[in-house]
Amino acid sequence: MQVEKTAELSGHANPIFALAFSQKPGIIFTAGNDKGVVEWNTKTNAFIKVMFPVVTSVYALHCPAGFPLLFAGLRNGDVLVFDFLKQQLLPTLKHHLKPIFDIQSVSHKKELLVASEDGSVSIWNLEDLSLVHTIPVAADTVRCISVSAENKQVAFGCRDNTVRIYDLEDYTPIRTLTGHTLPVFSVAYAPLGNYLVSGSRDAQLKIWDCKTFELIQNVPAHLFAVNSIAFHPTEPYFATASMDKSIKIWGSDDFKLYKIISREKGFATHRLSINKIAWSADGNKLVSVGDDKLVMVWEFGF
Repeated sequence: MQVEKTAELSGHANPIFALAFSQKPGIIFTAGNDKGVVEWNTKTNAFIKVMFPVVTSVYALHCPAGFPLLFAGLRNGDVLVFDFLKQQLLPTLKHHLKPIFDIQSVSHKKELLVASEDGSVSIWNLEDLSLVHTIPVAADTVRCISVSAENKQVAFGCRDNTVRIYDLEDYTPIRTLTGHTLPVFSVAYAPLGNYLVSGSRDAQLKIWDCKTFELIQNVPAHLFAVNSIAFHPTEPYFATASMDKSIKIWGSDDFKLYKIISREKGFATHRLSINKIAWSADGNKLVSVGDDKLVMVWEFGF
């Protein structure tokens, strides 16, 4: 496995918390504790523009497949909606009064899921942007969301150290997974839908069977919090990013560690916490953002 950093994009004045690939190839959006959402070109590794201003920190960005929209979840509970066709902001989605930590979509249902510090997840119709339903998931923060269309499940990682599994069709609770000793910051279903990976502030990765919900394996993955998990779109690997300033590449069929991207291993990577990672659709690039205000582009050869 060959890894090379091909770009280091600067311009943000504060830590970056959110990252999303656009529906348009080669375009990404980043945001954080800044005054706006930024658009970049990963083909030319260049700044394009500030998409729109924000009044407070952005913790989540999402571009749903099949819809010309970009959603930004704010610290004040608002969700901003940018329409690429109209090139303007649509009316803000107002429901939550506490920070938004994750936004994901359910393609076949044309629904948007928004997770908040208030312990609930709101569900919105992607076609008319109306509020459909609100799920009271936990007493405290819902930090992250992963959708598995194959299993008809959705997983919510919570501040109370649990992962809560819900039925994707009617949003009824199925199971609560316990075992982490600190808040769950990241969850990701395997592409085949056979297992779920959760990452926590306890620095552990836990692999859960999606049928029995039994713990398959516990991996002491990092030195500090696991902030982000991203499965490669075609190859049998997934990546994790941590507060310990490293990115690690794991086998998705054997859970073995295959690569460590860190300064100790000779890579000119982030000097502070890495908050989010995402693969390009073709799987050739992994983008990372962090507290050091930088966007880094990594090219892989498998």
